Amino acid sequence: MTSLAAVAPRVATLDHFDRELDTLLIGVASRAADQERSRTLLRDDVAALQAIGFGSLRLPVESGGLGLSFEQYIERLIRVGTADSNLAHIYRGHVAFVESLLAGHDPDPAHTRLWIDRIAAGDLIGNAQSERNATADITTVLERDGDRLTLTGRKYYTTGSIYADWIQLSALEGEQRVGVTVSTKDPGVASADDWDGFGQLLTGTGTTTFDRVAVDPADVVVAGEDADRGDHIAAVFQLVLLAVVAGIGQAALRDTVEFVRPRRRVFGFAGETLPREDVLVQETVGAVSSAADAAVRLVVSGARDIERALARRQEGDADALGDVLLDVFRLQQVVAPIVLDAITELFEVGEPPQ
Repeated sequence: MTSLAAVAPRVATLDHFDRELDTLLIGVASRAADQERSRTLLRDDVAALQAIGFGSLRLPVESGGLGLSFEQYIERLIRVGTADSNLAHIYRGHVAFVESLLAGHDPDPAHTRLWIDRIAAGDLIGNAQSERNATADITTVLERDGDRLTLTGRKYYTTGSIYADWIQLSALEGEQRVGVTVSTKDPGVASADDWDGFGQLLTGTGTTTFDRVAVDPADVVVAGEDADRGDHIAAVFQLVLLAVVAGIGQAALRDTVEFVRPRRRVFGFAGETLPREDVLVQETVGAVSSAADAAVRLVVSGARDIERALARRQEGDADALGDVLLDVFRLQQVVAPIVLDAITELFEVGEPPQ
């Protein structure tokens, strides 16, 4: 195994990374709509993000990352979501996994080091929790197969797993609910792009089956044993969704401006007028801009609050992580309506082109 000290960041500085990211996202945004219409999975885009080190940004520099704060990472996740909301959403399970490692929720330093090395090398972690009836009704099981521990079952709504190197999921070991992480390279793992519900078209949110998949006992975590971990990671999971929503708000602003700028109007006034000079259009664009900006600021402040809560818990504040989880739930009640209203305003900026 490569030692942590020997792993170099994929890019030398944050400025360098940001330039690489901006260049990559220009292409992502330009093809996002066509890829969604044709249901082209984002394998190349995910590979490109991983190649510049997006999945390892939060790792310390000596471990192969750039040592970004959670707030800084969420800012960049919003930028990814602005280019393609599907692409940002794919990272939900990965972000939560990394945050759990960095918070020290794994009591085994050697095991933590193993996973940090994998993430530094470019591995991506997906997530698979839900089953057909409900998340709480688990039929996926861990069993002993001779000297081997194996996993068998079927998961639905497995966001990001079709792109991932590893999948973290829930299962039962006897009567006990556990979290398990398995390799997608195991021949017993199969993810299908069969999601036929609303949204989620390119996140790989389909069915994943597990047929006697080998499990490392070190990658089994008893659910509910660490309440702090549960509150922390639940807050992270929900904040990532809000980052995706904030990215959608930024995309709405971008699309509104791009729609209005080149347009002209030849009826209702003598001669030709430009809609972008109409006070009502300017008011609408201003409202969309305000909403998009507010959504970003709220989500970034939520990321900052999660970091501060984690620090307070480490200093002995027993309620810090439970409180910040409630704060994130409150953000959900505000951010989504703000962005939805902004998107609705898109219909107010112009008539059919002349």
